[in-house]
Amino acid sequence: MQFKDGIDTNNIKIGVVGAGSWGTALANLLASKGFAIDLWVFEKEVIEQIKASGENQYFLPDIKLSSNLKPRNNLDNVVSGKDLVLVVVPSHVMRETTLKMAHHISKEAIIASASKGIENKTHLTMTGVLQETLPQIPPEHLAVISGPSFAREVAQNLPTVVTAASKDMEICALVQQVMATPHFRVYTSDDVMGVELGGSLKNVIAIAAGVIDGLQLGLNTRAALITRGMTEIRRLGLKMGANPRTFTGLAGFGDLILTCTGHLSRNYTVGQKIGEGKKVNDILGEMRMVAEGVKTAKSVYNLSRKLGVDMPISHEIYRILYEDLDPKEAVYRLMTRDLKQELDEE
Repeated sequence: MQFKDGIDTNNIKIGVVGAGSWGTALANLLASKGFAIDLWVFEKEVIEQIKASGENQYFLPDIKLSSNLKPRNNLDNVVSGKDLVLVVVPSHVMRETTLKMAHHISKEAIIASASKGIENKTHLTMTGVLQETLPQIPPEHLAVISGPSFAREVAQNLPTVVTAASKDMEICALVQQVMATPHFRVYTSDDVMGVELGGSLKNVIAIAAGVIDGLQLGLNTRAALITRGMTEIRRLGLKMGANPRTFTGLAGFGDLILTCTGHLSRNYTVGQKIGEGKKVNDILGEMRMVAEGVKTAKSVYNLSRKLGVDMPISHEIYRILYEDLDPKEAVYRLMTRDLKQELDEE
């Protein structure tokens, strides 16, 4: 299929930056469709192990990778001459990584972010960071992929449905066409901000859901937590110009429900261990993979205060993570706040 700028999706050149579980799963999905995929791997021991075994045993064990996937340690080679670059690195290294890409990437390239987070210092979403680090790329050439999608289930070809968002709907359609398979369905959206916020903020609420389960407070509590958590996500989204309908969709409630109830969620697991009495630093020290919600909680706390957005659950999670607040005290504080009507006026 032919798209703008002469890109033919049958012969598109693709690079994937980031070989964690999600990056590897997406790279393998594309490679299994027949695309030749260059995958940038940061850790040399991971690239050596992938070449030796045909699996990413560090981040996505027991999943055979397509022979069309080529792991590489040279970032320049992965992004140079590519029509589509999929960036799947932890949010806190997005700026550093993409700055290194800047002089080697084509100004006609499409950049799709599958990273979920809000930068601590700037409070920018990932496309906001990309606009600063890759100024030669037109904003309409930036896209986002988000939705309820555990990497392992995608890698196992279990049915998964996500959203691709861009300001340019033809770019959306290109990403949709390239990514879609019979087991990976892709919808499109023009609400980049809403899709990014939904994918980022749900990680903070997932930590809260894990805390609730670690404290064994029951299903009533978790259901209320998820619902009121979405109220907070929607409040911040409206303040930042997002379409409120986005939060009822895949990148909103879809991803929130998955991350707050699925035991494959790293953020939920962090919260659960906190609820069971373990210390945050000890939990993170035992994890090789990143729980994005920990860093995002700091961004959300500072950004919501700056914008005057009421986000009590998110604020309590910040205090648990960064001020050593007892989780039981956090629950008591939330339950004894001033009584009010349920629905916001907007």
